[in-house]
Amino acid sequence: MIIQLKQHISPETQHNIEHYLQQQGYQVSRVKTQFQHYLILLGKVKHDIRKIGSLDGVADIHYVDDAYQLVSRMWKTSRSYIDLGNDIKIGENHFNIMAGPCSIEHEEQVIEIADFLVKNGIKIMRGGVFKPRTSPYAYRGGGIDSLKMFSRVCKDRGLKLITEVMESSQIDAMLPYVDIFQVGTRNAQNYNLLDALGKNDKAVMLKRGMSSTIEELLQAAEYVFSSGNEKIILCERGIRTFEKAYRNTFDLNAIAILKDKSHLPVIADPSHGIGIRKYVEQMALASIISGADGIIIEMHPIPEKALSDGQQTLNFFEMEQLINKTNKLTALGLSF
Repeated sequence: MIIQLKQHISPETQHNIEHYLQQQGYQVSRVKTQFQHYLILLGKVKHDIRKIGSLDGVADIHYVDDAYQLVSRMWKTSRSYIDLGNDIKIGENHFNIMAGPCSIEHEEQVIEIADFLVKNGIKIMRGGVFKPRTSPYAYRGGGIDSLKMFSRVCKDRGLKLITEVMESSQIDAMLPYVDIFQVGTRNAQNYNLLDALGKNDKAVMLKRGMSSTIEELLQAAEYVFSSGNEKIILCERGIRTFEKAYRNTFDLNAIAILKDKSHLPVIADPSHGIGIRKYVEQMALASIISGADGIIIEMHPIPEKALSDGQQTLNFFEMEQLINKTNKLTALGLSF
C-alpha cells in the first residue's frame, strides 16, 4: 500500500501517522522524492482504509499488489514523463530519438555528430565516456575530460546529453555535465549505484540486464524511486539467449508489458537489441509500433572506424533515413 502525504506536512504530523500505522501492524518505510512524500506499507493487515484516509496529513491511499509499488501503474491514472527543460520531454505523447556514438572519441567527432542531430531535429545526444568492455584491452572511454568536452558541445547547440555511469563514486564529478544518467546492462542490479542515483535530481535511464526478467528491471527502478528520484526511464535493449544469429534477442514483448505494468517511460535500444547495422532500422520501427516512448540509436560518421560497436552503428545516411521514417510513423498519432 502507498500512502501519499500532503505537501508541506509537518514532521510531527508525519510521525503521528507512522506511529498509528505501526500500531496497526504495518511495516512503514518513508520515501521522499523531488515531487512528493510517500509512506510504503508492508504486511498483510486487514484494516479499514477510511480510518487511514481520515488521518491529518494523508492526501491519498493506493492499494498496490505488485512487489514494485512506486513504479507500478496500479496507482497512477496517467503515465509519467520526464521534463529535461527547454521544452524537451520524454514519455507519453513526447516521443524522442536519442542518438550518437557508442564512444566519445574526440571533439571533431562530437561536433560533426551534434551538428547532424541539430539539423535533423534530434534533441538528445548519447555517447559513452566510461565504457564497460568485455575485454580489458578494448577502448574504455576518455573519462571525465571527454565528458566536459561533450557537455560543452551539446550545451552550445541546445542538446541534452545522456551517458553511462558505472559506479557511484563517479556521480558527483559527472553531475554538472549530465542530463540523463544511463545505467548499462552490466549494472542493472548494482543496487549501491541505483541507491546513489536515487539521491540526486537528474533523470536516470535503466537498461534491462542482459539476463534480467521484466520484474527484475522494475525492481531496479523501484530502488531509484524509493531512494528519492522519480525521474526514471526504462530501456529494453535485448537479452542473452541461445540464439547466435544476432547479438541479443530484442524483446519487443517487453515494451508492451512494461507499458502495461509501469507508469514510467519506456525507451527501446535496437542497436544493442540486434547488434547488426542492416537490421537496426527495422527493429527501431517495430519498437515504435510496440509502444516505445522513444528510441536510442548508435551512429557515427564512419562506423567502420568507430572505436567501439561499429558493427551495429548507423552512418549519417542510414540515420537520416531512419529519422524520416520515424517522423512519418509518429505523425500518424497512433496510440498503443
